[in-house]
Parts: sequence; structure tokens; C-alpha cells
Amino acid sequence: MNDEVEDVEQNYKDDFLTTIAEKLGAAAKASLVFGEPVERDGVTVIPVAKSRWGFGGGAGKTKHEYGSGGGGGTLVTPIGFIEITNGGARFQRIHTVSLPMIVMSGVAGLLLFRQLLGKR
Repeated sequence: MNDEVEDVEQNYKDDFLTTIAEKLGAAAKASLVFGEPVERDGVTVIPVAKSRWGFGGGAGKTKHEYGSGGGGGTLVTPIGFIEITNGGARFQRIHTVSLPMIVMSGVAGLLLFRQLLGKR
């Protein structure tokens, strides 16, 4: 009887992980990071982004019940573009400032200002 219960538990966990993997695989496409090419005046531009994924899940049981759950998310950020001309192709990075960098700079500036005032 214990072997039968363990088989059911293992199948349940395998099905759960298979479902997560299938959904993640269906969403992970090159079109997620490479946009549609745009052509104008002999120059083709292809937008480029980076994609970050995170997910987690688990399965468990009580005396007579099984349960599972999971969640995840993705963050897609533009990072540049590929420019294609008659002379070749080049990648041009887009430089952006992130909110955490702005906050850290502001805090550092305030601490420096406070330190300067304290020395007078």
C-alpha cells in the first residue's frame, strides 16, 4: 500500500513540474528579446531586449489531500538595437538609469552633504 501511495505522490509531482516546464517553454521565444525589424532609407533596425525569469513551486500533502502551487514572473527590459546597413551591422546599446541607482545616488549625496555640514 505504501508503494502505491508513493507512486501517486511522485506522479502528482511529475505532472506539476511538467506543466510548469511546458508553460515556461511556450513563453520563452526569441521574439521576446528581438523585436520586429524596421526598415527605412536602406537602414534596418532590430530592437533588442533582455529577459529575466523567475518562478517557484511546490507540492505537498496532508493525510488525505494533495496540493500544489506555483508562481513566477518575467521582466523584459530594452537594452539596445541592431543597426544593419550596406556597410555591415552593429549593436548599439541603450544606456538607461535605473530607479535603484537614482535612490542610491540620492542617499550617498545626502550622507555626503550631512558629513560636510557636520565638519563646520
